[in-house]
Amino acid sequence: MTTNSEDLTLVLGATGKTGSRVARRLTAVGHPVRLGSRSAQPSFDWEDPTTWSGALDGVSAVYIAYVPDLALPGAAEVIGAFADQAVAAGVRRLALLSGRGETEAGIAERRVQGVDADVTVLRASWFNQNFSESFLLPAVLSGVFAAPAGRPEPFTDVEDIAEVAAAVLTQDGHAGKVYELTGPRSLTFAEAMAEISAASGLEVRYQEITADEFRAGLESEGTPPELVDLFVYLFTEVLDGRNSVPTDDVQQVLGRPARGFSDWAREAATAGAWSAATLPVH
Repeated sequence: MTTNSEDLTLVLGATGKTGSRVARRLTAVGHPVRLGSRSAQPSFDWEDPTTWSGALDGVSAVYIAYVPDLALPGAAEVIGAFADQAVAAGVRRLALLSGRGETEAGIAERRVQGVDADVTVLRASWFNQNFSESFLLPAVLSGVFAAPAGRPEPFTDVEDIAEVAAAVLTQDGHAGKVYELTGPRSLTFAEAMAEISAASGLEVRYQEITADEFRAGLESEGTPPELVDLFVYLFTEVLDGRNSVPTDDVQQVLGRPARGFSDWAREAATAGAWSAATLPVH
């Protein structure tokens, strides 16, 4: 059974990779949506709690995407305070985007799971779209993707994440669930670059470097210190093999398999993902 079509859903991170897609999917089926971002009206800013009440007014469900990542110090406290305020404002359903295998993200998960509402946690593996819309795009366009090796990762399509999120926000039966969202197979970075090369016609190769070299490269590019630490953590600890095994959780929710990396790469190439270096806000 679905929720009442008049219920209003607040989608946080509405200009980001997942939030924008969640909002589009909900709007496409006639579900009322309020966009949660600094540029929206009313505006929403994670760093300014005075904006939260206006964004939550009249809302019954929230998609929570915290930027830049739940693993950052202090994220759990901010997200927890927001979840408390959301429930006090009458929100009945929360879908939290989390990171698969991120120990620090688990603290935020538990904090949100403790509120008096229907909570679903969406633990996603690395996004395919990180290679086409985000911080890894410049490296792909340069023809050399240099990073610590890590272990194979079942990269997941953000479109699958958005479809799952739209389902859990509008359908019953997902309260209390934790879904680990992955693609159908695991790839190394070298294999991922080969797939992108085959789809796009670009020559993109993977170059293994040490964690120290990776850190030095980020610092030389002027990456903020907190993001340097985050990226090194993701590339070294989170990719240590803990997430290498794919799940069928996308199938469980949607009744169809997760989309494969090869199919995504071909569609992204056709859409011009690697023909220009235009980056999104985040």
